[in-house]
Amino acid sequence: MTERTYNVLFLCTGNTARSILAEGILRKDGQGRFNAYSAGSQPRGTLNPLALKVLGDYGYPTDGYRSKSWDEFAAPGAPMMDFVLTVCDSAAGEACPVWPGHPSVAHWGIDDPATIAGTDAEKEQAFVRAFQFLKDRISTFVHLPPATLDRFTIGTRLQAIGHLERTSTVRAGGADMHRK
Repeated sequence: MTERTYNVLFLCTGNTARSILAEGILRKDGQGRFNAYSAGSQPRGTLNPLALKVLGDYGYPTDGYRSKSWDEFAAPGAPMMDFVLTVCDSAAGEACPVWPGHPSVAHWGIDDPATIAGTDAEKEQAFVRAFQFLKDRISTFVHLPPATLDRFTIGTRLQAIGHLERTSTVRAGGADMHRK
């Protein structure tokens, strides 16, 4: 029996950083079990270069991303989503479109790395922290047994994953984070 492939949409307001990081992580780490997408309620139309830099630094593809509206995924003919995950608090508080197929929806709040002021190194470190939080949560998600991914049991698990703290510690400057 062939295992099903699930569609996952990560939402943020601008679709420039956190949702792009999440899409990139799931594209690779989903190992063909998941199709990853991202969108924004008010897309800026450009990507934050630090999001792409961090993805690349950790061995994730950096091409094929664009800042786009969540309306694309609520329109007729769009891929039917199985999961919709908000990664910023403002997108979680907005009235989302009605998603065809009634996917499981959860909030995985991540601080916005693009709002960090400071040196270039401090800004990049904020993106690394967001990347690691998302990677930890996505890792937990992709390792759920396939039988638990049905619509009736997944909701509480997705919410719980959104409340996970990072399992690894990060020392100042990210000294213990290993790049691939």
